[in-house]
Amino acid sequence: MPKPRSKRQAIREERKSKRQERDDENAEAEERQAAKRQRIDEAGNANAEFQESGENGAGQGFEQGGHEQPEKEFFGMLTDEEQEYFRSVDEVLDVDEFPSQEDRDIYLNNVFIEAQGKELKLACSQSCSRLLERLILMSNTRQKKKLFEQFATHFLNLLQHRFASHCCETLFLQSAPIVTRELTGERDDAPIETEDQPLPLMEELFLLSLDELEGHFSYLLTDRFASHSIRVLLMILSGRPLEESSTKTLIHSRRKEKISVPWMSSNTVDDKDSTNAQARPVPSVFTLAAKKIINDSTAGMNETALRVLATHPTGNPVLQLLLELDIALNPKSDKEGGEMTLLWRLLPGAPNSLKEEKSPANDFVNAMLYDPVGSRLLETLVTHCPGKVFKAMWKTNLGPRIQSLVRNDIASYPAIRMLNRVGKEELVAAMEKIFPEVPKLVSLSRFNVLKTLFERCQVREAKAETESLMKALISALGRDKKELVPKLCIPTPDENDGKKGQPSISKAQSVIASHGCHLTTTLLSIPGLPATSIQKSLHSLPHEVLLSLATSSAPTAHVLLAAFTSPSQDKVFHKALVAALLPHTLELAQSQHGSKVLSSIIYMPSKSEGIMLAFHLKEQIMTRLSQHEAELRETFEGRKVWRAWQGDMYKTRRVDWIAWAKEVDDQSGPAAEPIWKRKAVAEKEKAAPSKSAPRPKKLGKGDDADNPNSVNIEDGRRERKKKRMAAAAKAEDTEMS
Repeated sequence: MPKPRSKRQAIREERKSKRQERDDENAEAEERQAAKRQRIDEAGNANAEFQESGENGAGQGFEQGGHEQPEKEFFGMLTDEEQEYFRSVDEVLDVDEFPSQEDRDIYLNNVFIEAQGKELKLACSQSCSRLLERLILMSNTRQKKKLFEQFATHFLNLLQHRFASHCCETLFLQSAPIVTRELTGERDDAPIETEDQPLPLMEELFLLSLDELEGHFSYLLTDRFASHSIRVLLMILSGRPLEESSTKTLIHSRRKEKISVPWMSSNTVDDKDSTNAQARPVPSVFTLAAKKIINDSTAGMNETALRVLATHPTGNPVLQLLLELDIALNPKSDKEGGEMTLLWRLLPGAPNSLKEEKSPANDFVNAMLYDPVGSRLLETLVTHCPGKVFKAMWKTNLGPRIQSLVRNDIASYPAIRMLNRVGKEELVAAMEKIFPEVPKLVSLSRFNVLKTLFERCQVREAKAETESLMKALISALGRDKKELVPKLCIPTPDENDGKKGQPSISKAQSVIASHGCHLTTTLLSIPGLPATSIQKSLHSLPHEVLLSLATSSAPTAHVLLAAFTSPSQDKVFHKALVAALLPHTLELAQSQHGSKVLSSIIYMPSKSEGIMLAFHLKEQIMTRLSQHEAELRETFEGRKVWRAWQGDMYKTRRVDWIAWAKEVDDQSGPAAEPIWKRKAVAEKEKAAPSKSAPRPKKLGKGDDADNPNSVNIEDGRRERKKKRMAAAAKAEDTEMS
């Protein structure tokens, strides 16, 4: 009779059977993966094993029309010699030791010739894809079009690749201005002798690439890599500016690596940014293509799928852009007439359905309001929706509970967008509901909400509400005006998180302090109680705290910059701030943020209404800077301060420096305005036709002849008459002789 199994033996056999099952499953999975990777090329030969580059979570639940994701393509790998060559090219372009632009162009042309036929391998290479992006930035129109032709029929796979998607994105962005230029008939890609036919228009190349993607947009919206390129394509097709801050955050992720060209001058970059910062004219077929993408992307999605896409971390930014473009491209579309747009699919039956509590439109708004991802879509909806939809949303849903929305850390952002759009009457009514919540907003550090309330009250000229809100803020911060700046702008260190007993500042505390600095800067720009309260608080700060504000971060430094340009009834306010910073001149000059504060002091007027700074304080600062010239020249910030204060002129031509510094005082009015406004005013004055100077006044008998600014025309006539008579007499003498 066999011996019965022990408990230990049973456990061993159970583990052995589980291990055997796991090994069998792994073997089957490897066989399926090998079969999937094995690809037969056009010549009938087996290709090498496909190696994926990066993770990709595309196409989860957003396929439509029977279109499935295509099989991944493998374009081969660069050899060791090719990788070494392209790595040396990257180093040469980084050093940039070309004698002239012509030599640089010749070198780039040779690089493109060497890369011919290897473009797809370069784009998919982890080490060389950055080089291809840089080459695209340096390339001309012909080279960009050649690259488009090499990428043709492969865009669908390239957009979903971890590295190649960045190359496609750069190619699209750099080719967008070419479409605008070719609309005017300007072309710089004339055919050469070796070409049988001219290159196609850039417009045609874009449309061909869109044809490849047709039918696949539904799952590309949520692709980890392709979604960024889809956003770029939508921006280009719509003609929107490409260099706006809001556009950049919508297109690129926060971790996007910036590829730059070292030899590009600042003027070239500025010209390019100014071109891309404006709305671009695009062909009419681009507008039709954008509408078709919007319809095709969401046509197969029902209400549930749209809500899932709205809360998808990758799909939400694309849906924001689709919604914004849908509203802009269909301004006259409504529920009764016209085609069903994305807005009406998100809010069915609006604006009438928004008046019903349990309608699908209200359910969508309530679902997105408190969702960390969906609230961003609601911000776009509130900002760009038609007026009738916004009014219905405000009156029946969002307006009655605005006081609770501004308290929430997620719903407060859509609430800020709403407050930016309401009129004066709605704003005053909302302020009455929010006033009792000000202490709660301060305790929750909702400084961005308070900043918006102050700004909108100033814009809508609600002076009484501004005064009441400022009093409520002072009361919530301790009823002492001197404590405003320390409590708003200076974060409290956490002693528990510090290393070796040293207190540290967490990231959340830094963000709260940044919002407080923005609120303080806004208060300084509002005349009356807000500005005087902040100025009093700054005036009472110790020298060490002022130095910390100037050097710790950019938001705190902007508080002092705003204080320097803010008029004050206290005549010694600006003098006291500068005098407190005077002993720390060298430390400010060598600081990243303090150097900007120090450079702005030279532009403060000596005698102006509301802003007065004694000229001898500027001379003392310049004297201290000249004593540490060698130390200043060793740092980048120090050299910037030395140039801003015209240190070389001070050393060699002291009288000229004094005259220059006093001329800066005369320009204190424009200097007090924002930089963008000063540039706009200067460009406008430069473009305006010059008016003819007034003719000099003819002096009469009763005029003041001693006036040095007057011109006596009679004396000029006498002088000219004497000269003519003398010349005539000389001519007569010559004839007689």
